[in-house]
Amino acid sequence: MKREPTCPRCGGDVAAPNAWSSAWRCAVHGDVQPTHVRSPSVEGLNALLEVTRVPVWLPWPLPSGWIVSGFADAGDEREGARACAVALSGPAPLGGPGEMVIVAEEPGVGLGAWYAGLSGPDPGPKVFDGTPPRAGVEYRGHEWPLWYIDTDPGRAAYAGEAMGSWLWAIFWPAAAGTLAIEDLELRDLRDPDQDLDLPFGAPSPRLH
Repeated sequence: MKREPTCPRCGGDVAAPNAWSSAWRCAVHGDVQPTHVRSPSVEGLNALLEVTRVPVWLPWPLPSGWIVSGFADAGDEREGARACAVALSGPAPLGGPGEMVIVAEEPGVGLGAWYAGLSGPDPGPKVFDGTPPRAGVEYRGHEWPLWYIDTDPGRAAYAGEAMGSWLWAIFWPAAAGTLAIEDLELRDLRDPDQDLDLPFGAPSPRLH
């Protein structure tokens, strides 16, 4: 069953455009980019790739035992997706199940901040505040630092900038964030000539 679009900043209902406004609107956050959650499947990935304007980041190779557990994007039919998220799940490094959501987004959308448990919409002064970064990611030989974002004790969040967009990496439980400290190597699934056999699993509840 297809889910209705939601607010990227709170997950709440949004009103569709009408005769008086061309924007989707949240009762709390005003005009927003509507969020669509897509299945962990080739079809879900292809639907995301058709609309995204930002990178679709995926750690590759995946951490041992991890699978892709869903996709999400925030945007409308006029402008395309201005944010996207890839969810993964697998064994946490220190034991038990772990989950990860990697978000790329234009400033002001708020999807990454919501997954990180922040009021958002952007990491703001928490990034580039003069403190040293706590983690980093690599893409095609380019390295980007990530700063630790203080949030609730149940998760760990990191944020930085990559290719002109915010890049978020959020982990549950917080101890699973040790994956970020290991300098993840990323792929942008928009890139051509990629023959990745992605392992898909059950949909992640973190995207809803």
